[in-house]
Amino acid sequence: MMVHRFFFSLLSAVLLLSSCASQSETDNRNALAIEWEVAEVRHAGSNETLSLLTIKNTSTDTLHAAGWAIYFNGFGGQVFGPDSTMAKIERVNGDFFTLQPLAGWRSLPPDSAIQLHVLTRILRNMTDVPTGFYLVSDRYPEGVDLPFSMKPYPHADSLEMELAKRTFIQNERIINLPEEELPPVLPTPLDYTLTSDTFKLGASAIIIPDAGFGQEAGYLQAELAKVLTTAPGLGEKAGEGGAIHIRQKEMPEQEGYELTIDASGVRIEAATAVGAFYGIQSLKQLIPPQLWKAKQSVISLPGVHISDAPRFGHRAVMLDVARNFQSKEQVLKILDLLSAYKVNVMHFHLNEDEAWRLEIPGLPELTEVGSQRGHTLDDAQHLMPSYGSGPGTTNAAGSGFYSRSEFIDILRYATARHIRVIPEIETPGHARAAIKSMNARYTRYMEKGDTAAAKQYLLRDLDDRSEYRSVQHWNDNVINVALPSTYAFLEKVTDELMAMYTEAGAPLQTVHFGGDEVPAGVWEKSPAARQLIAGSEVKNVDELWHYYFGRINRMLKSRGLYLSGWEEIGMKKAIVNGRSRMVVEPRFAGENFHVDVWNNLGGNMDLAYRLANTGYKVVLTNVTNFYFDLAYNTSFYEPGQYWGGYVNLEKPFRFIPFNYYRSQFDDGTGELVDPSRFTGMERLTPAGKANIVGIQAPLWSEKITTVERMEYLLLPKFFGLAERAWAADPQWANTGDGSKTDAAYQHAWSVFLNMLGKRELPRIAHYAGGFQYRIPTAGVMERDGELHANVQFPGFTIRYTTDGSEPNAQSPVYEQPVNASETVAFRIFDTAGRGGRTVYWRTGLIR
Repeated sequence: MMVHRFFFSLLSAVLLLSSCASQSETDNRNALAIEWEVAEVRHAGSNETLSLLTIKNTSTDTLHAAGWAIYFNGFGGQVFGPDSTMAKIERVNGDFFTLQPLAGWRSLPPDSAIQLHVLTRILRNMTDVPTGFYLVSDRYPEGVDLPFSMKPYPHADSLEMELAKRTFIQNERIINLPEEELPPVLPTPLDYTLTSDTFKLGASAIIIPDAGFGQEAGYLQAELAKVLTTAPGLGEKAGEGGAIHIRQKEMPEQEGYELTIDASGVRIEAATAVGAFYGIQSLKQLIPPQLWKAKQSVISLPGVHISDAPRFGHRAVMLDVARNFQSKEQVLKILDLLSAYKVNVMHFHLNEDEAWRLEIPGLPELTEVGSQRGHTLDDAQHLMPSYGSGPGTTNAAGSGFYSRSEFIDILRYATARHIRVIPEIETPGHARAAIKSMNARYTRYMEKGDTAAAKQYLLRDLDDRSEYRSVQHWNDNVINVALPSTYAFLEKVTDELMAMYTEAGAPLQTVHFGGDEVPAGVWEKSPAARQLIAGSEVKNVDELWHYYFGRINRMLKSRGLYLSGWEEIGMKKAIVNGRSRMVVEPRFAGENFHVDVWNNLGGNMDLAYRLANTGYKVVLTNVTNFYFDLAYNTSFYEPGQYWGGYVNLEKPFRFIPFNYYRSQFDDGTGELVDPSRFTGMERLTPAGKANIVGIQAPLWSEKITTVERMEYLLLPKFFGLAERAWAADPQWANTGDGSKTDAAYQHAWSVFLNMLGKRELPRIAHYAGGFQYRIPTAGVMERDGELHANVQFPGFTIRYTTDGSEPNAQSPVYEQPVNASETVAFRIFDTAGRGGRTVYWRTGLIR
């Protein structure tokens, strides 16, 4: 159907590789083809989805009822109804499932197909659908990828139109503002004055740094070489084309700076090198965006005076490269983005259940086994597939790691841009890759007869019979904290990390040791745990949690470091109103624990404030505002997760750090939540307010298997984080509720969108090689037989077609309402001519 043309060009599920090493080179046909059709999202009114799984035999052999299995990743499910006699779906572990034939299976000859009804948990969008289908059989013992396609559920298009109507109403509030009403740079500076001066910057200008600012001067010269045909030179006195002075000046804020541009040149003044660096970033933003695509001999810079400093000292993005991998080059590109907008921390999530991504000298199994995913049922040579990584170990997202030298390169690159890299070694849960790697090491040394070496870094009690399932459904992913070998392993990893940071000349203040989502049941049947409890001050299994982080804390403090972790490192289990729940544990509050608090859902809405009031250093990481891996909206076609809600561009922008109750949205309506819902929630005390050290946005990678998907989910949401972490509270954040506050907010929101649409998105379309940010979908409304359309970003263009085809860069520009014909398609294009997802409006489909 024409209405799905763009959808299938986007989703046709990446036609996976059709052969592997075990496949005959003379057989050019695929073994099987898989189609998944979402038939009914809420089957029979339940919270389950009914789908149709079609298996087509595209080989030359009959698929009999034995000798094969299909593997995939996802939420599993069950073969439903009469079809349950033909096949079954079973969990292997985690998100890894197998579909196998049963006695009722009908032999499938070549060029025939069979359809199975499958019942799963609710599937709300495209990223819920299972992925990574592959066949294992006598002919394909190592597995062969299966081509895959997907069909959305029947009502997806009518819901898409409802969303377009809501988007139209939201976009109507946006004001197209003139350039003179916009701040000169983003994040918004503390104070600025625009003047009528202009400075002509060209090759004849000279960059003149004070002592101690030479590195920043060299960086500026290299950046100007990207926009000028000939960059200014470095010197000690002004040339005939003026000068860019980088001067040291006493200031109250270490990261503060002043930037002045007049007809004679540029002055950047700061107390420290990092302040000077941020002055350079602001200078770069005053360069016309299009020049990052095409160099000029001379650039006209507008006259301005800026005085600026950040609100928070910890302004962070977390990159998860463990679930799915990203190359060193992509990480460096992200560091360029962070530094350009004055974000100064990259929290680097380096290990998970699904992979270990960093070479550790002396522990080669971590990367030989733990960084590779492919078909296996025992994890002896590599880990099992996750998130659709498939049967082969060459999948770029599933397998990969940073060598020691690559990691040092990343650290040096970040340090030159005044970005601190916080390494995360996730423990004791979410540690399956490390556990399996050390199992492989154990086996290797036991085969040599060296029992001591085999057990030196072992992470599991060999006699533990505890049973549990993690949130992600693993039953073997928690390190045993009662083993001395666990601490030997973590000390080894920490010391190797410290050596890498030292060699890179990079600052290391903390190691993040995770601490989240350890399931009930762990360690309960561990002889090592029972022995520790019997011979120490540890009273029970629950107390092992505090024993563990107490030891880790002492280990880090002995090395001059402090402990960072997720919120659970400052919490404990307790019985509240007859139910077991996690509450704040004060015992470590004076230990300088830094906690990333993500959970602001339900009864945990005030958790960040409770931890801060207790004495923990808190990084606000609210899932409802800053989990950038969550989908932008409720569209079936929108990639991303939604378990914590939906995070669009407005949610991070609207965030009020010291009173975030006022910035919570209802995902169903798109409007702010009634403040009365938060009555009784804890507010920040003055001491608690001082313990809020910063803001962080995580980019978890379960659904990020490509660079394009990574940048789509990160941008443009990232700009809201940059603004909120740096800029002072805006006027609307501290006034009472009412029409004046609403008007002030709408103006500020319009300013922000104008800056993005006219400046920052056109800039990053070319900056650092160009970023493939999300281009919004059009708002559409039918009124009196005409279709009205609008766009979130002033400066972007709407194009349309009336024949049901997808608009392209040559399609008519929307300038006035169009007649509501059978199918009208609207698509937004950015200033570089790249288009977003198309909205198809089918008259009569909804009212």
